[in-house]
Amino acid sequence: CHYVQLLTDGITNKLVLCSNTYQDGSEEHLLVRIYGHKTDLLIDREAEIRNIRLLHTFDLSPTLYATFENGLIYEYIPGNTLSAEDVTRPEIYKLVAVRMAKMHKVQDSNTQKPRASLWLKLQQFVDLIPDEFQDQNKNKRYAEMKFSKSQLLQEIKQIREAVSDFVMPVVFAHNDLLLGNIIYNKTKNEVFFIDFEYACYNYQPFDIGNHFAEFAGVNDVDYSRYPKKELQLDWLRTYLMEYKGKSTVSDHEIEVLYVQVNKFALAAHLFWYSWALIQAAHSHIDFDFIQYASIRLQEYFNRKTAFLNMELPTGLL
Repeated sequence: CHYVQLLTDGITNKLVLCSNTYQDGSEEHLLVRIYGHKTDLLIDREAEIRNIRLLHTFDLSPTLYATFENGLIYEYIPGNTLSAEDVTRPEIYKLVAVRMAKMHKVQDSNTQKPRASLWLKLQQFVDLIPDEFQDQNKNKRYAEMKFSKSQLLQEIKQIREAVSDFVMPVVFAHNDLLLGNIIYNKTKNEVFFIDFEYACYNYQPFDIGNHFAEFAGVNDVDYSRYPKKELQLDWLRTYLMEYKGKSTVSDHEIEVLYVQVNKFALAAHLFWYSWALIQAAHSHIDFDFIQYASIRLQEYFNRKTAFLNMELPTGLL
């Protein structure tokens, strides 16, 4: 390995790019991912490796070269991670919609009747939130949120009830499709997804709603970037055409999914709020996880009433 570069995008793990240039001028690159401290509390690493191998058989993930005690080595995908501007451009977000639909059609032959992981995983996260932090500054800022675990459980219960009657498929979902996990290769005009740590079977509208919430970014969060209805409907039409394998889908189908997706975006805020508090207790990465938790919680309450008041369209599909 002639050249090593520490990439700083991730807020869960450390990522190292290794490059080699041969005498004939050709180059070879690979990525070494070193797991973040205590992230095994949050992530089933064996399941992640199974996911990468499964998705690779459908040409939906990079090649996995090797695994080791606290990390893995995989293929480098050339391109750039999406910016907040990129993801609003139809020629790019339609590629993302199609790619997600392809992933959602993946079936694991080892799973007979897939079950959505959302509520179980969220409960696990809530259980892992510390009652107090060793760092007094973190403790003080957490207390200032005035949001207890019992209040969090109440909110989760309310969202769970709000989506309990939805008719929706359980799909093989990425569950963490933030902008940094989408690579755009301009030359090939393709997008690729990376980092399948949280991938598992889940509710279809959760994966989409979670992605829409990530339009806001991570380091410089701006929720005014949450996609407007017009963009969402166009995205969802593209997605459903690929997912259903049809050249047309009805406005009714799109409106149903639109309502489902936005309600599940609320669940995504509670999911990553809980995740951020666990990271605040354990992570060695230089990132303000308490602030991030606070921002997710604030946005949850900002959107809660409007999203819960959305009603599914009546009439037949």
